[in-house]
Amino acid sequence: MKKNDKVLCFGEILWDNLPSGARPGGAPMNVALHLTRFGINATVTSSIGNDKKGADLITFLETSGLRTDLIQHHESLPTSEVLVHLDEHNSATYEICEPVAWDEISLNQELFEEVLASKAIVFGSLASRNATTRNTLMKLLENDILKIMDVNLRPPFDTEEIVKTLLKKSDIVKLNDDELITITDWYNLSGTLEERMKSLYILLNLKTLIMTMGKDGASVLHENELYHHKGFKVATVDTVGAGDAFLAGFLAALFDKKIVPQALKEACAIGAYVTSQAGATPMYTRDVIQNTTFL
Repeated sequence: MKKNDKVLCFGEILWDNLPSGARPGGAPMNVALHLTRFGINATVTSSIGNDKKGADLITFLETSGLRTDLIQHHESLPTSEVLVHLDEHNSATYEICEPVAWDEISLNQELFEEVLASKAIVFGSLASRNATTRNTLMKLLENDILKIMDVNLRPPFDTEEIVKTLLKKSDIVKLNDDELITITDWYNLSGTLEERMKSLYILLNLKTLIMTMGKDGASVLHENELYHHKGFKVATVDTVGAGDAFLAGFLAALFDKKIVPQALKEACAIGAYVTSQAGATPMYTRDVIQNTTFL
């Protein structure tokens, strides 16, 4: 992907309140940050409150090399915070407060012009829980760009009707194995994970379907060919943001015209690295990932 080929990441930006402390997060921001580290011209659009936590997020974005001009400032709603719980395996579950600033991302001229100038848009299902942000996203998806859905089902904000609407508009879908089962059950599709992948891929007429399976690696269905990588074994610090890093790594490799097995391998490597570090956006360089013993 050329440097001027923009990727717009749309949705939530927030603070993940982990047992070890608060860290910047939100899937769209995480994906944009990781894409930028891989040389992709990525931008995040979201909304923060007029509060210190919002100002601190802006500072984080600036120091991370991301643009902040598409981050809206809400007059009355607060900057989002999420309470992260880690189980005995350091796998994360989330308590997500509402309403927050990213529930009301509005469609302004700057955002509309940005999507027109972009080659791809990355979005999830969580930010569409509120009608204002959902309507903005639907307008952006009317454009002829590559539409990449990072599913991220977060109960109770996982309404079947909304998720199905977003899936139907997508070209590339990334989900985990639990989400695959939930979604294929909605469509009355059954069978093994591989059979469910193939059925969903055909039903939604996708270009690419990606399924992550935690420590068991990941599978990709692309142009009717199924690929699998067993993943890399690491000591898990927490799983926060690992899927976002995986998606960014896969997209960066795909945009770089690498073959799918190599893209999948690199995605598993960056996902594993983030799992071995604290928080969703640990510091690293592309060389660190590519020169690691993972690859």
